[in-house]
Amino acid sequence: MDFSLLGMWHSMGIPARMVVATLSIMSVYSLSVMAERLFSFSRAKEQSRRYAEKLRDLLPGHQMVEAAQFATTLKYGHIPRVLGSGISEYNRGREALANQGPHDVGEFDLVEAINRSIDRSTLRVTADLRRGLSGLATVASAAPFVGLLGTVLGIITAFQLMAASGSGGLASVSAGISEALITTAFGLLVAIPALMMFNYLTNRVEEMTVDIADASNELVDFFLKEGRFSEPLTNPGAKAPAPGAKGVKV
Repeated sequence: MDFSLLGMWHSMGIPARMVVATLSIMSVYSLSVMAERLFSFSRAKEQSRRYAEKLRDLLPGHQMVEAAQFATTLKYGHIPRVLGSGISEYNRGREALANQGPHDVGEFDLVEAINRSIDRSTLRVTADLRRGLSGLATVASAAPFVGLLGTVLGIITAFQLMAASGSGGLASVSAGISEALITTAFGLLVAIPALMMFNYLTNRVEEMTVDIADASNELVDFFLKEGRFSEPLTNPGAKAPAPGAKGVKV
């Protein structure tokens, strides 16, 4: 028997070939997910860093329109997607508070509207960051069982051939068993990298989720404190605004 990979492929039965083909598809899929997620995370980190640096210049000057517009140019960054949504809601809310429409239902809490917009964006961005990870987890958990199925089928075939030929002993089935064990080894070869990368990418998503929460809270805090104490108090005995006051300065 030829124990090279090509030789064992030619000697395999149809069931074993189907198992190997399935594992090959799973391997290609998992590798493509790994490469795509690593590239996407690297691009998101770079664009988020650029947006954070730009906000340091835009927010102190109250350039909210420019901040929202710049966020639309960084559509792959997780930070600009979330903060850009909150800043856009802030701009629309200030305009709505300054004007009264024909179907006006009264005042609203601008900060609460910003928080809702940020929450919606966070859910969408988090779901996008996790895209493909469930499939990677499926490959990591299912590949060993698929390989084991190929091994079982190969051993069954080997014993069937032994029974048909009427010969016995280890020598008559060793070739078939070694061929069958190849599928188990292939399944483990597919599953181990997929499992390791799933855990690594999941940790990256958790880190980016924490970054989103931190940046969002800092943005809301900026809106809450915006414009307060911008000028020194002329009357030393004057009282500062209550810390529990709602809304922002419009």
